[in-house]
Amino acid sequence: MHLHAALTWSYLNMLTKRRYDLLMESFGSLAEALAALDGTLLKKLGCRSDTIVKVLNRLEGFEVEKYQAELARRSICFLSIEDDAYPALLQAINDPPVFLYHKGSISILSKQCIALVGTRNMSSYGKRVVEKMVRGLTAADVVTVSGLAFGIDAEVARETLRAGGKTVGVVGHGLGMMYPKSNTALSLDIIEAGGLLLSEFPLDCPPDKFTFPARNRIIAGLCPATVVIEAAADSGSLITADLATDYNRDVYAVPGQIFDEQYAGCHQIIARGSATLLSDPLQLLTDRGIVPADMRQSPRTVVTDSPEEASVYHALSRMPASVDDVLVAAGLQAASVNAALTLLEMKGAAQNVGEGKWVRV
Repeated sequence: MHLHAALTWSYLNMLTKRRYDLLMESFGSLAEALAALDGTLLKKLGCRSDTIVKVLNRLEGFEVEKYQAELARRSICFLSIEDDAYPALLQAINDPPVFLYHKGSISILSKQCIALVGTRNMSSYGKRVVEKMVRGLTAADVVTVSGLAFGIDAEVARETLRAGGKTVGVVGHGLGMMYPKSNTALSLDIIEAGGLLLSEFPLDCPPDKFTFPARNRIIAGLCPATVVIEAAADSGSLITADLATDYNRDVYAVPGQIFDEQYAGCHQIIARGSATLLSDPLQLLTDRGIVPADMRQSPRTVVTDSPEEASVYHALSRMPASVDDVLVAAGLQAASVNAALTLLEMKGAAQNVGEGKWVRV
């Protein structure tokens, strides 16, 4: 790879794999193609008039040495599809990105990677699903991959870090920024923990309606399996699931209640047979051959210190219950129930999942 030529083509932000192949057939290298770059060549590559103007304007003001220095200053590395370090699974899809920018440990892509995606409008149930799935996967040394957006994606990254695992955030913009800005600290934590940030876009590329679907194909392409945690019928995470299907990768979806529109998309792809229903990470791990099929989780033993605490524990289940529901089921007064819930939470045997509701852990 001629680095300066590759960086220049990347900065121009218009080189798809199809266009790259055309250039290689005609010129043999990106350096030779760059020397011939003009409006006529761009038109032959299928660029529209407004794109041609934009590309030529960017080219005119570009200083490759300064750009390279800025990448180094930010500790951002650069790859082209010609490099040996380019992820093999991603290279196997029919439309891989020609260039990748990355920050952090790209070597983790050689491990088993699983994509976990979902809605930006995460529910308390969706948050619990993320916790369960991520803890099971990271315990098996699986690397989680997400789009680092609001909601499910960001929670996947956070929960992976809490569980001591490694995670990959694939972003729909250049690594010279972070969107949403509220994820800036999270992105730094990912790198600090040995994870990875990845983008195909030049440093100054902002997010828009085109960059996110492009990012989704990278998420699907990096992983042998994609899990849809929570998705409404119009959720963008279904694009990732469809792409994974197109790439002949495994797709799983977590079910919700039939009345919950937040899970209509999950139910839709399960019903049409394009996704396997997933209720436990052990199922996914077994399918991937990461754990033996006969592996079972050890039953949890909880020691209660009073009859009241035992009654409250047995009144709880995996389904969220309000304190009033627990009062009725346990047959106790409010003060006793609240005290028992606090003690059970301290033991890790009960969890407040929001909206004043509790579950057994």
